[in-house]
Amino acid sequence: MSLSILNAISPIDGRYRNKVNELAPFFSEEALIKYRVLVEIEYFIALCELPLPQLKSVDSSLFDSLRNIYKNFTSENAIEIKDIESVTNHDVKAVEYFIKKKFDALGLIQYKEFIHFGLTSQDINNTAIPLSIKEAINSVYIPEYQNVLNKLKTLSNEWAQVPMLARTHGQPASPTRLGKEIDVFVVRLEEQFNLLNDIPSAAKFGGATGNFNAHHVAYPNIDWKAFGSAFVQGKLGLQHSFPTTQIEHYDHMAALFDTLKRINTILIDLDRDIWTYVSMDYFKQKIKAGEVGSSAMPHKVNPIDFENSEGNLGIANAIFEHLSAKLPISRLQRDLTDSTVLRNVGVPFGHTIIGFKSTLKGLNKLLLNDSKFAKDLENNWAVVAEAIQTILRREGYPNPYEALKGLTRTNEEINQNSISNFIDTLEVSNDIKTELKRITPSNYTGI
Repeated sequence: MSLSILNAISPIDGRYRNKVNELAPFFSEEALIKYRVLVEIEYFIALCELPLPQLKSVDSSLFDSLRNIYKNFTSENAIEIKDIESVTNHDVKAVEYFIKKKFDALGLIQYKEFIHFGLTSQDINNTAIPLSIKEAINSVYIPEYQNVLNKLKTLSNEWAQVPMLARTHGQPASPTRLGKEIDVFVVRLEEQFNLLNDIPSAAKFGGATGNFNAHHVAYPNIDWKAFGSAFVQGKLGLQHSFPTTQIEHYDHMAALFDTLKRINTILIDLDRDIWTYVSMDYFKQKIKAGEVGSSAMPHKVNPIDFENSEGNLGIANAIFEHLSAKLPISRLQRDLTDSTVLRNVGVPFGHTIIGFKSTLKGLNKLLLNDSKFAKDLENNWAVVAEAIQTILRREGYPNPYEALKGLTRTNEEINQNSISNFIDTLEVSNDIKTELKRITPSNYTGI
């Protein structure tokens, strides 16, 4: 059976494939193979540029042809490498053999043994994977993140002056403004994104156990650590981790996943708040012709986008959590648990992108129900008690908190008239009474 969206096991390759297609060039099996080819080719070129004595005669005009091996990499090339792997039972060795065949075609037969020279598989994997993650974040993640952030900024500005009854512990509390509540999420997201930018994309490159053993024994007079750092940082744009064992220690990658998880958590918080506001009738939702909200109840327009986002971001966070907890742990100089885990690195990114798109879709469907905001404020005059008692404290009035508590902490209705009548009983100047009567649930919204 050929793979299709209907028989894929994972929904990110099935139902949601059209939402995550842009991640395939970074996290598919074909993409991983391509990134391995890239690292192997650039490593060989770097050895030529060093130069190693045996590579001085390599014509630099061939470098473009070598780079075209990965720049023009095709699905057929990936299949060819997988066919080689079916014999070698080793994925990175299959890449090496594929490149050797390309060297034959380019007339570089005598230099073939300097492909993968002195390296272990993890020198390739632990540069290829961080590079693919870095480029996926820049090319796909950040644009989707910015779409959500920019929408929230727009809504925060549009709703900046909309007074809203706040709820703490689910109960009526000092009023706020809808735009400010949205801005809380804007600032939280921006602060975590700033932390994300501070995390280096680190890579291991140092031979079988991280010490450049094979390099050093073959060419003891070359500063291989300096070469490794120049290659990883200068050629690949990554940070060179040194010293390491056979594998990257993944501490920076774990920090990256933890920060991505926090960004997702902030959006889950947003999703739940907006979902609740919809249930409170603060928002209506734009209706699309032909859509069905319930198979049984024709009237329903459900906040499904925020629910979809919450679910996908939750799955993403569960996987990010496992990656960040597992990857920095490896028995002695290495075990293989990181390898199988890293093959899933695209999965949480997939669910994250689905979550971002769903949140954005939901935000774009919101319609402000002004009358509901106003009604809730008018029905909760008790919330101005804080303002009244604070001004009375300012004026040195005896026991103001207790006085307001006696008025408002009852099951009787508190409205504008009862507040006004209470103010009239206070032994304060008429100017203070006028000041107090100017306070309403709609204008007591702070700064």
